[in-house]
Amino acid sequence: MAAWKAIAWRKVQRHVFRRHKRIYQATQRGQIRTVRKLQNLLVKSWYARLLAVRRISQENRGKHTAGIAGVKSLTPAQRWRLAMAIRLDGNATPLRRTWIPKRGSAKETRPLGIPTQHDRAQQTLARQALEPEWEAKLSPHTYGFRPGRSCWDAIEAIFHGIKFRPQWILNLDIAKCFDRICHEALLAKLQASAASRRQIKAWLKAGIMADHQLFPTTAGTPQGGSISPLLALIALDGMDEAIRQVYPRARGIAYADDGVVLHEDRQVLEHCQELLMTWLAKIGLTLNDAKRPLRHTLEGDQPGFDFLGVRHEVAIEMDEGFHNP
Repeated sequence: MAAWKAIAWRKVQRHVFRRHKRIYQATQRGQIRTVRKLQNLLVKSWYARLLAVRRISQENRGKHTAGIAGVKSLTPAQRWRLAMAIRLDGNATPLRRTWIPKRGSAKETRPLGIPTQHDRAQQTLARQALEPEWEAKLSPHTYGFRPGRSCWDAIEAIFHGIKFRPQWILNLDIAKCFDRICHEALLAKLQASAASRRQIKAWLKAGIMADHQLFPTTAGTPQGGSISPLLALIALDGMDEAIRQVYPRARGIAYADDGVVLHEDRQVLEHCQELLMTWLAKIGLTLNDAKRPLRHTLEGDQPGFDFLGVRHEVAIEMDEGFHNP
């Protein structure tokens, strides 16, 4: 369709960015009613719907992955019709279950829940409305799944945290984070409008289609949907604050469902681990005990620790404090 190819995408992106900026600034000022009005305007915006369809059908890496409808790609005419049709109507289609290899392990796999093209566009539209609000709320020490941030920002933050003095490190690895998040706790923390909450609840409860059978989803945010990373960030928001309220000098750095806590005192980190276990239990999560949680950046047989594929340790002389393992 010529209409789709003739869209001025820079104009579309500028318009949506201006709405994002207004939502972000209103959140910083604490103007919740203004935030809700701007979010409602955004999800109804023609430009926001166009951008949502473009992202799921042309830009995202999984754009050719089919949901239960079996549709792998969209023609320009189908994209145009989808942009006209998507609304946050409170309905959701079950997800298609697929398994992919787990990074760093040749034998382990992790599950993905693949929504249909229609649901992916809806989720991207909802994410466009919610993300600017939560960007103003999330901890500055959280780096995963956020616009303008990457794993290298987390690596740099750790480097600056350990380069001047030795530190004890509490390694945080949440066991099956995406699969176990409590739906009720997540929806309560979301604090969105009633329509957005109904829609997100529908996605969470949509169920999984595997081997021609429908399995209910009672917990978790299935990986594969475009809004799932944001929902996971919302669920985990507050971990850093739970520690700093007790130990202001403790520094937490998180990337998605992995993270570290830095402090000079081992006993402080042991108590931080207990605090986090209690905090995570409220949203249905727990820490993975398989990994060695406490390490030191200078002492011990094997000083330092691995995080995000990088070895971190205190520099003895003037060499760099981290390098690839």
